[in-house]
Amino acid sequence: MEQAAPALDIESYFLRIGYDGPREPTLATLKALHLHHPLAIPFENLDPFLHRPVKLDLAALQEKLVWGKRGGYCFEQNLLFMAVLRALGFRVTGLAARVLWNRPEDALTPRTHMLLRIDFPNGAWIADVGFGGLTLTAPLRLQPGLLQETPHETFRLDGDGDGFRMLALAGGKWRTLYRFGLEEQFQVDYEITNYYLAHSPASHFRNSLIAARPVRNGRYALLNARLNVYGDVSDAPRDLASVEEIETVLRTIFGIAVPDVANLARALQRESLL
Repeated sequence: MEQAAPALDIESYFLRIGYDGPREPTLATLKALHLHHPLAIPFENLDPFLHRPVKLDLAALQEKLVWGKRGGYCFEQNLLFMAVLRALGFRVTGLAARVLWNRPEDALTPRTHMLLRIDFPNGAWIADVGFGGLTLTAPLRLQPGLLQETPHETFRLDGDGDGFRMLALAGGKWRTLYRFGLEEQFQVDYEITNYYLAHSPASHFRNSLIAARPVRNGRYALLNARLNVYGDVSDAPRDLASVEEIETVLRTIFGIAVPDVANLARALQRESLL
């Protein structure tokens, strides 16, 4: 007999992100959830960096991101967010993007990023709670050329053939995050790309330690042993000199319960990051 799919524990999710507001599938609810989620659940790649599997089924996502004091990368973050939105009655479509951050504008990159389209009677919006150091903290109207303020940066969407490019005003200039189309993607599509990102020696998630989290007045970003800060936060950027410092920063600043500190030390040594 086939087992029933695990149910979404939406009450635990709301507790995890500190949300006690309205639950009707309105734009106001979407905006509130889109802020609360990344403030509470950090972006991080500890599992692939520690050569642990990354599972995308709902049971694993809840165990890790909701109950386990962990974060995750785009597939984990946006699949969980999609499950929550659908449970509340939103019309949600999974999309895929080609990342262009820190790459030439004309680079041809694979579709390694996940984002969401949410449809309302008066138009569509884009949501994305999983793009690392520039994770959106508000949804964006799916309308090219419109400057869109969020609680953090200003964003815009530009038309790009049959799709769009997402840009952020970062460091005083517009920079492209990724380009995406509107073709619906499914769990099987994300599973294939997720396997590559979590297992291929060529994946930067396997050989770099990454964590990111927005706070109300700025952002924190960890790349290997370097902690960067943005906005009006009290901390200063600094280099971390030991496994103990890195574990402390992951735990205190990013709110991550490191699953295996000894393995973290070995991984940092393996990649010559300390």
